[in-house]
Amino acid sequence: MKKTAYFCMEFAIDQALKTYAGGLGFLAGSHFRAAKRLNQPLVGVSILWSYGYYDQVRDVNGDMEVKYIRKYYEFLEDLNFKFSIKINNRDVWVKVYKLEEDVFNTCPIYFLTTDIPENDDFGREISYRLYDANNLLHVAQEILLGKGGYIAIKELEKDVELFHMNEPHSLPLVFKMLSEYNLSYVKEHVVFTTHTPLPEGNEVQDLNFLNSMNFFEDVSLEVAKKLGGEPFNYTACALRVSKKANAVSKRHREVCEEMWRGLKDRCEIIAITNAQDRHYWQDSIIKEAAEKYDIDLLRERKLELKEILFEEVADQTGKIFKKNRLTVVWARRFVPYKRPYILLYDERKLRELIKKKKIQVIWAGKPHPADSKMIATFNYIVSKTRSLKGAAILTGYELKLSKMLKQGSDIWLNTPKLKHEASGTSGMTASMNASIHMSTLDGWHVEWAKMYPDDSFTIGDGVRDDDEYVANCIYSLLSDVSDLYDTEAWWIKACNCVNHIVEYFDAERMAKEYAEKLYK
Repeated sequence: MKKTAYFCMEFAIDQALKTYAGGLGFLAGSHFRAAKRLNQPLVGVSILWSYGYYDQVRDVNGDMEVKYIRKYYEFLEDLNFKFSIKINNRDVWVKVYKLEEDVFNTCPIYFLTTDIPENDDFGREISYRLYDANNLLHVAQEILLGKGGYIAIKELEKDVELFHMNEPHSLPLVFKMLSEYNLSYVKEHVVFTTHTPLPEGNEVQDLNFLNSMNFFEDVSLEVAKKLGGEPFNYTACALRVSKKANAVSKRHREVCEEMWRGLKDRCEIIAITNAQDRHYWQDSIIKEAAEKYDIDLLRERKLELKEILFEEVADQTGKIFKKNRLTVVWARRFVPYKRPYILLYDERKLRELIKKKKIQVIWAGKPHPADSKMIATFNYIVSKTRSLKGAAILTGYELKLSKMLKQGSDIWLNTPKLKHEASGTSGMTASMNASIHMSTLDGWHVEWAKMYPDDSFTIGDGVRDDDEYVANCIYSLLSDVSDLYDTEAWWIKACNCVNHIVEYFDAERMAKEYAEKLYK
């Protein structure tokens, strides 16, 4: 593969480095761990968020509260390298730090910050908070990542041949390149990964506003309009300026082809299905027990991991969970299409499942700090679980809690609306830890269910998708699964799940596919 610079707004490398919000960051982290083991010439570019995404805590009433706590990282190397870029017609100074390969055993990553004394309040605030809700700052962050990242790479990594935009946030790098080279050159040196097929993942902005922010460098409005349209569509532009693009599952590629069928002059879109790093996520005893089909050892270790998780549940909520009960976890970003509320669609049926079928349920996940509706949904679940024995919702969904939930759960519940989930990866790492995936037919689950139909549970028929139908399918499935739980058949199914998931959904396969299909 060619030496490649990988531009991404977030990287989830380690719990100690809070530069991520969710799945996009988890994916980037797994990619960079696997690429390091494979000795691939990959280097990362991101932003050093002074306050991270946000700290999810509880207020005096126990509801979710957003806190911004400044982060400090002694393990990042100060390169003593600064430069200025134009953002919103002012000079903004950029300082570069480096995460060396040996700190967390990853490929190296350069982190940019504007939170330095040389800048005014606006300049400093650009790198304060990941995915800032203020649109002015949001676009400034994109310019910092794209334009600033390009300048840093050209100065610090002389032999980079390819620039990979993971999501179109870093699109200003393309216009920086266009100010130096022609479009044909850019198309030979840029590749692109598209994710969420929803509007949030396919950003549209006013063309003149972007121009006033210096988004297009000194490229003419006429050229910008030809590439991205008016209003300016980031994904459309990325597809027109890239050598090749990829969707992140086979189903997602089908959705993308449908979405962009009418877009002229776009590049080819291939599928490289997401994966996660088993070396980071998988419990070693679970792996050993499953490989030997040692059911007693697998059960013993799973109960130990449940105890660790349930200590966290008790610490946060004052609820005592029982390790011999089927434990269902719904944990991911709180966004409407993922339907975090679905288990509570018919509260009576859920109560019956918990009481009669001896099921326990845990929710976790972060809404965007400015998404009042999804914060209200989170707090609605808080209010319902207070009086619901055997149910809890946890705050602080970051790498540490995510691993705890995946290793301590029995069922990993995934409920996206059909054709909305690009891939999703949390169920992969749960499956690596004998937590069986239960999902609607979307994203990566379509491939998993086809490969090994007996290693997971599929919700619904993949056609009907209304909440009532999906909820009732879940209640029926959980009722049946609870009867199977803790039998010999259950633990054999769990062993199969652990052994089969890594055959295709491990990050080393994904990293090799990027090298062979995108980075050549």
